[in-house]
Amino acid sequence: MPKLKPLPSALTACALLLAGAANAAAPVNDFPTVDRVLYVQECMRAHPGSTFEMTNKCSCTLDALASSVKYKDYVTLSTIVKAMSIGGERGGAIRDVPSYEPEVKRYKALVAKAEKGCFIGAADPK
Repeated sequence: MPKLKPLPSALTACALLLAGAANAAAPVNDFPTVDRVLYVQECMRAHPGSTFEMTNKCSCTLDALASSVKYKDYVTLSTIVKAMSIGGERGGAIRDVPSYEPEVKRYKALVAKAEKGCFIGAADPK
C-alpha cells in the first residue's frame, strides 16, 4: 500500500484560508427572525395588496434596510419614529427632543429608499 505524504504547509494554509473565507461569506446583518416577521407584517398592513406580492416586497424592503443599517441602530431609529406617534405628554417627551429630528429623517429616508428599490410606492393599490 502506498504511503501518503503530508501536505505542504503552503497548501494547508491555503485550505485554511478558504475555509475561513467560506464562513466570512455569511450574511453580516443580525436582524432576529421575529423582528423581520414583525416588520413584514407592519409593512403589509401599511401597503395592502396581494399577500404573496406584498410578502415578497416587504421582505425585500427589510433586507435592504438590514444591508444599510445595523440592527441596534434600526431598533433605535424605529423606536423613535414609532414613539413620536404616541399622543399626549408621553409622545411629547419624544417629539420635543430636537436631536431626534435628524434620526427621524434618516430612518424615513432609509425606508423610502428601500421601498422604492423593492417597488413599494405610489403605484401600489391602496
